[in-house]
Amino acid sequence: MAGDSLVAAVIGLIDITFFVLALREATPIGPGVLVVPVDIAMVAPIAFRRKYPLTVAYLLAAIAIAHSMLNLGIGALCGPAIALYTVLAYVGRRQAIYYLGVLIVVNAAQLPFADRNDVGPTTVVLVLSLALCWVIGEFVGARRAYHDEVEARLHLLETERDQAARIAVAEERSRIARELHDVVAHAVSVMVVQADGASYAIEANPALAERAVRTISKTGRGALAELRRLLDVLRSETSAGEPRVPQPGVEALAELVERVRSAGVPVHVDLPPSLGDLPTGVSLGIYRIVQESLTNTLKHAGRGAKAEVRVRRDGDRVLVEVDDDGAGRASSSLVPSRGALPGGNGLIGMRERAHVFGGDLEVGPGDTGGWRVRASIPVEVAQ
Repeated sequence: MAGDSLVAAVIGLIDITFFVLALREATPIGPGVLVVPVDIAMVAPIAFRRKYPLTVAYLLAAIAIAHSMLNLGIGALCGPAIALYTVLAYVGRRQAIYYLGVLIVVNAAQLPFADRNDVGPTTVVLVLSLALCWVIGEFVGARRAYHDEVEARLHLLETERDQAARIAVAEERSRIARELHDVVAHAVSVMVVQADGASYAIEANPALAERAVRTISKTGRGALAELRRLLDVLRSETSAGEPRVPQPGVEALAELVERVRSAGVPVHVDLPPSLGDLPTGVSLGIYRIVQESLTNTLKHAGRGAKAEVRVRRDGDRVLVEVDDDGAGRASSSLVPSRGALPGGNGLIGMRERAHVFGGDLEVGPGDTGGWRVRASIPVEVAQ
């Protein structure tokens, strides 16, 4: 309000100066007792124009009638013009048009009472003043709208950035959880099965128990190696330049099947020789899907269960099928490839690994019992 108060004081001083000069020339302006109160009433509302723009505008229009009829100075011209600019810049164009119409009506009503010699110059000055204030109000209003839009967009961008960061963190945590699940769940399942077998055979067949313990040791060391590799990737700042073990792919399926066989589940595998040219991501996805499927067979199929793994090329797609003849889970149909999957990170991870390449996944009980996993993944041959 400091600047507006200063503007009001300057206009009021100019009007008072006109009054003093008129007194010296013995041509007083209006009733002397009304000059100062009306001048103060004319300029005082200007100090509050930003806080109450519409109220101040119409109050100035009303006071300007008396100020103009008494011919007390420039306050009757400057006050409404400043009010017009304020309404246009701070309220809106529609309210400014209404207020401009009120000013036109008020000034037109005063024309019959004005000196004919002053009508022309006064009208020109009034029109130019209102036009200038309108142009300035349009400019300032546009600038204010522009700054408001920029601030709103900046706020939106900050919100989107924070939301994107949270989504990225959540996706990365989910990816790490899937990788840890794929690495740990399979190894722990094999180790648990071998440990149970060793506990039963430790007295009756020590040699078998010893082989089971060796399998547990080998599986645990392999899991530790994969965990270290995963942690090295996560600690990229400290592991830069260190050699990293490549991710497993279809070429490692034979070793995976051997580990499952050593855990006590007979596995028949059918792998064509034409899978060596698969992209690395697709190859890793196939390996993880088969690994999770065999891990579920170890955990849920029960004693005496057998599994069969088939991977084949069908044109531009790779088909992966893993079946077992164990207990499975009670269901009448395959789980659809789209929508929610039952289970935990394992089944969700398999679906996401298939969908990330535009493939499909079906999980559910087989036609003759047991459990079936089918994945179809489109593939482009690596050049």
